[in-house]
Amino acid sequence: MEVLFSTNALVALLTLTFLEIILGIDNIVFLSIVSGKLKAEDQPKARRIGLLLAMLFRIILLFGITWVMGLKKSIYDFDWGFLSGHVTGQSLIIFGGGLFLLYKSVTEIHHKLEGAEEGETGKASNSLSAAIIQIALLNIVFSFDSILTAVGLVSSEPAPKGFGEAALIIMILSVVISIIIMMIFAGPVSKFVNEHPTIQILGLSFLILIGVMLLAEGSHLAGFKFLGENEVHSIPKGYLYFSIFFSLFVEFLNLKMKKSSKPVQLHNNKIQDEKLKDTDINN
Repeated sequence: MEVLFSTNALVALLTLTFLEIILGIDNIVFLSIVSGKLKAEDQPKARRIGLLLAMLFRIILLFGITWVMGLKKSIYDFDWGFLSGHVTGQSLIIFGGGLFLLYKSVTEIHHKLEGAEEGETGKASNSLSAAIIQIALLNIVFSFDSILTAVGLVSSEPAPKGFGEAALIIMILSVVISIIIMMIFAGPVSKFVNEHPTIQILGLSFLILIGVMLLAEGSHLAGFKFLGENEVHSIPKGYLYFSIFFSLFVEFLNLKMKKSSKPVQLHNNKIQDEKLKDTDINN
């Protein structure tokens, strides 16, 4: 307990909690998109179940961290001349999650652009179980990626004596705290996303970016090399999240500008209506 409440442990807890929240942004966006197609009364239930599943998967993976790290072992080595590498359990999970996320994001964008969403609302509104299955599948991938990142962060820092025994507790606490914070803000965020079509498209575009990042990370974990020497590298998460926050900032400015120009437009419309009335009277 003395180690758990030390300065180093508290700093690690705050750092990991912040990291879990940042890594959970993609989870909240996906929850908002999927739950937005359900009935209004089912949406909070889907978000709660989704976030609770995320917390459960993360804690299970933390307790099975030895198994998770053991997935680095090669399952199948191949060398086809133009492409070589070694397939591992980690690479399969991350790569498969990236493919699923790309498919889901592109499909949703297609429905919205083609106007198919309204015609499928009745069908989608009755598929709470299907939505939960999708959320669970993506949560496994997001949780796996999140735990690998958190473990990498902890292992890269020099640990004081006795800190190793408290590391697991600190990581579990960070997961629980971050999920509670995300539960508090998931409802308002989902409402905002579903009320603004441009934010929905932006969110789906973010998911495409994250899907590409997962594909690159899965390829990197598998050690893919093209033509024997061109190795596939993972995309730094910092670049990805910077682009997401910058795009959101620009979109918020755009929404604020539209909101500010609306009273001016209403005033101009009112003047135009009065002019038309005067013209009709004179005629």
